[in-house]
Amino acid sequence: MTAVDDFNEGFNGALTPGSSPAVISIDLMRAYFDPQSPLCLPPSDCLGVAAAVIAAARRRAVPVIHTIVRYGPNALDGGVFVKKIPALKTLIGETIHGQLMPEVEALSEETVIVKQYASAFFGTSLSSTLRSQGINTVIIIGTSTSGCVRATAVDAIQHGFIPLVVSDGVADRNDGVHEASLYDLQAKYAEVMDSQSIIAYIENGKTPQPGHTA
Repeated sequence: MTAVDDFNEGFNGALTPGSSPAVISIDLMRAYFDPQSPLCLPPSDCLGVAAAVIAAARRRAVPVIHTIVRYGPNALDGGVFVKKIPALKTLIGETIHGQLMPEVEALSEETVIVKQYASAFFGTSLSSTLRSQGINTVIIIGTSTSGCVRATAVDAIQHGFIPLVVSDGVADRNDGVHEASLYDLQAKYAEVMDSQSIIAYIENGKTPQPGHTA
């Protein structure tokens, strides 16, 4: 038996998605898709997939919550995080890079949470917003897989929510990092599923099959 087999045997549990989901769209801002931005990601299908998941949620009146990153003057509210990643200063104030991409723009009735750190839960009202609506499952899309997506999934399970990470609806700046993050999320913190399974779950209430197979 290899070390990988040992790892899989010890981390092969599964979570059953609940009957009251919400979509959390993480930081799908121009900063990550504009080639002129220092934070731009390589091309991927993430944005189109995320838009399809959001559209399915809206058709079934499943809540959609968006997050963006924004800092005040000098990004002092970003603390040491901004010192570690100086490129985040491109998100000081209401800049164009801080705007959501048109494909996933928030509707007037949808909640937009402004955050300064990786997790959508850290220092925000996200947990209470979800609980006030009786949400028990969060469907996570957005950027980046190893950063804000991972941090949000970890915090979601720590807050008592069932995290579902959409494997083709998240993206990172390196395929290896992306795949390793999905592998680790599935092992420890979330159920990683493709968008086809997630959309069927949203539209038909069909419980998706867990496990990242890419």
